[in-house]
Amino acid sequence: MLPRQLLNFAVFADGGDYKGEIPEVTLPTLARKLEEHRAGGMDGPIDFDFGQEKMEAELKGAGFIAGLTSKWGARQHDATMLRFVGALSRGTSEQVESCEAVMRGRIAKIDPGSNKAGDPTEQTYSYSLSYFRLTVGGLVMFEIDLVNMICIVDGVDVLADVRAVLGY
Repeated sequence: MLPRQLLNFAVFADGGDYKGEIPEVTLPTLARKLEEHRAGGMDGPIDFDFGQEKMEAELKGAGFIAGLTSKWGARQHDATMLRFVGALSRGTSEQVESCEAVMRGRIAKIDPGSNKAGDPTEQTYSYSLSYFRLTVGGLVMFEIDLVNMICIVDGVDVLADVRAVLGY
């Protein structure tokens, strides 16, 4: 079996289609907040899991893009919705599979980059995310909703028991 590779992708922000304007997307790195613990009677340290680390995404724009800056300074934690849709292929058949990432957050940084006559202009838009869902081939791999304390991994809500204890 060969790995699924990205053939092409499209990016949508707040419903706008940015076909041909976004050459690169960085999806969030998922990391857990782990703290080392060792106490008397233990032969070595273990890590306690204290939840999800901050999630961030980044879009690289080819040139000056209208629309991506409209939510700058928004007070809502989920003011902007980003949608990445990709076509994946293993190279073993003519079939392609879908890859979709839905992200909600706010613009954290706009880097206008360096501008030089005769050279392409590239701007970077960084987002602080409060929600992320990754679906590959129709299966939800991750759905993380920080505000509502939901963390679904391969179809299992690993925080359901914690919400139940807290009365959510």
